[in-house]
Amino acid sequence: MPPDDADAGGAALAGWRRLPALVLLAGALVAAIWFRDALGLEALARHRADLLALRDAHYAASMGLFVLAYVAIVAFSLPGATVASLTGGFLFGMFPGVVLNLSGASAGAMLLFLAVRAGFGAGLARRIEGQGGRVAWARGALARAEWEVLFLMRVTPVVPFFVANLLPALLNISFYKFAVTTVLGIVPGALVLTSVGSGLGAVFEAGGEPDLAVFLRPAVWAPVLGLVALGLVPMGLRIWRRRRGGQGG
Repeated sequence: MPPDDADAGGAALAGWRRLPALVLLAGALVAAIWFRDALGLEALARHRADLLALRDAHYAASMGLFVLAYVAIVAFSLPGATVASLTGGFLFGMFPGVVLNLSGASAGAMLLFLAVRAGFGAGLARRIEGQGGRVAWARGALARAEWEVLFLMRVTPVVPFFVANLLPALLNISFYKFAVTTVLGIVPGALVLTSVGSGLGAVFEAGGEPDLAVFLRPAVWAPVLGLVALGLVPMGLRIWRRRRGGQGG
């Protein structure tokens, strides 16, 4: 193939690879406009009787529809993942609600990751490495501690869920590492939110709102801090060994 044709073919292939990510982006914009009022607790409280009736009439189908809806919310990076987890607990209880929440959140995150990485990750990583500088240094530092950093991004509440999905994809992180740390890292939050959601029926009947301040209780944040510390230990040991090696040299 002549050079010009090769360049054109490469550009066309790159365009096709970016198509899934662009479709998700377009879908996210449309969904954010059309469904901005349908992904909140008010909407859940308003439609709770219809949702419960649908669940009771078609239990298996309602589980499948719920997981698909959760996948779409995460894949399109819509601001409704927390409410979706509460809904899973409200409709299906602690079990199988937590399994459905974990399935929907994990599948949606992986779908978004694969779409963004296929379209932008590899090319962006090559440009970062080629340009050098602080960004390339940060990418290299991440590569030396991918497991720990990815896990910490999941269990640390200060990192938004969609950021923890997009950033590893843009940096061309291994899908296997992303998938494992996603599934394991979101378990604590899924357990708490599903538990809160399972009690929403009584809360709605009393005309109240769910107590999301539960995340501030020591029984919740103390184990999370323990997981963060557990993730930091290998990183600290790696830095300590590198410094000792440098001093010994």
